[in-house]
Amino acid sequence: MNRNEGLPHPLFAQRMERLSVPATIAMAQRARELRAKGEKVLSLALGEPDFATPPAVIEAAHRAALDGQTKYPPVDGTPALKAAIARKFARENALDYAPGEIMVSNGGKQVIFNAFMATVQPGDEVVIPRPYWVSYPLIVEMFGGTPVYADCHEADDFRLRPAALEAAITSRTKWLVLNFPNNPTGGTMGEADLAAVAEVLRRHPHVHVLSDEIYEHLLYDGQRHASLAAVAPDLKGRILTLNGVSKAYAMTGWRVGYVGGPTPLIRAMTAIQGSATSGICTISQAAAAAALDGPPDIIAQMCAVYARRREMVVSTLRAIPGLTCAMPHGAFYAYPGIAGCIGRRTAEGRMLNTDEDFAIALLAEQHVAVVHGSAFGQGPYLRLSYATSDDILTECCTRLARFVDGLS
Repeated sequence: MNRNEGLPHPLFAQRMERLSVPATIAMAQRARELRAKGEKVLSLALGEPDFATPPAVIEAAHRAALDGQTKYPPVDGTPALKAAIARKFARENALDYAPGEIMVSNGGKQVIFNAFMATVQPGDEVVIPRPYWVSYPLIVEMFGGTPVYADCHEADDFRLRPAALEAAITSRTKWLVLNFPNNPTGGTMGEADLAAVAEVLRRHPHVHVLSDEIYEHLLYDGQRHASLAAVAPDLKGRILTLNGVSKAYAMTGWRVGYVGGPTPLIRAMTAIQGSATSGICTISQAAAAAALDGPPDIIAQMCAVYARRREMVVSTLRAIPGLTCAMPHGAFYAYPGIAGCIGRRTAEGRMLNTDEDFAIALLAEQHVAVVHGSAFGQGPYLRLSYATSDDILTECCTRLARFVDGLS
């Protein structure tokens, strides 16, 4: 559905015709509407940690406010936060970024928006591994670019294969978007996988890379994160390394994302941000600096909980007839396949022709909100977030199993 549906067309720019409501937001809204009617709806639709922001981070924000850090900040980030980001990149990613190669934005999404606004023109192509986070193609299309998809498959644990990437690149390709650990699948790319991608990129020097590593700390089964710019340092001048504090530190509402990349592009992105939002909330920046410099055991504790939840959810999903589920090695999503349920009818008589039909019927009949996989470019799947309590996850899985058992 277009945001401008039903409104006078002459008022709006043509780009509004390409702008749709992300499915994650649309499903969350459906759940809220049911709750407003008094229904007890459980939602696994949004990828938001259920943990509280660490107390030391909140204290840092409080101190910053008391110290008078409440004035306009530099557009590209406060010196203190940029220094903390540089230390983080060096310590955790083996990447050396100078202050002029770093900028801070209102969450990771604004980094993507700034980068594509600065570079993407009509006719440009952006290669996006599929399944994908819903905002990547939406932002590309907003600026007249064309998303081109490289398919990742359940049998490969949803990794990007070099052959799929090679087939997607043309002379018009400007960007490759990488998002590993991945939303929506939880798929990961190890150092060897990234080295193979780098070999393809060396054959195509006109292609730049946006490496979205927002889930880098959420890894399981002994997986270790690797940054493409560190795996292939000869390509670093073509790579934007994106991250933020939202997922790893349970700070989604603080709205702090950041990026390291080549100085000319960082300057262009900063100029765009200066005309759009200016600098980021000073209190949030102080909090983010404290998070990045804080003890790593906080993340480890959250990961241990996510790992346990993951095992419970995946084992339950695999036990439901008609469902398959690859084991996610990162992030906090499961991506079960529901091909065995398509073409059947629900207990209340709804026909399931697509995975979107499944998600809508599950919400209507069992009051569980999930997002259909076709919204992420590949169906018939569902995306479930297990970043919520054990009790809610257990009840959701019970309701899902009941829903499938009632199909005929």
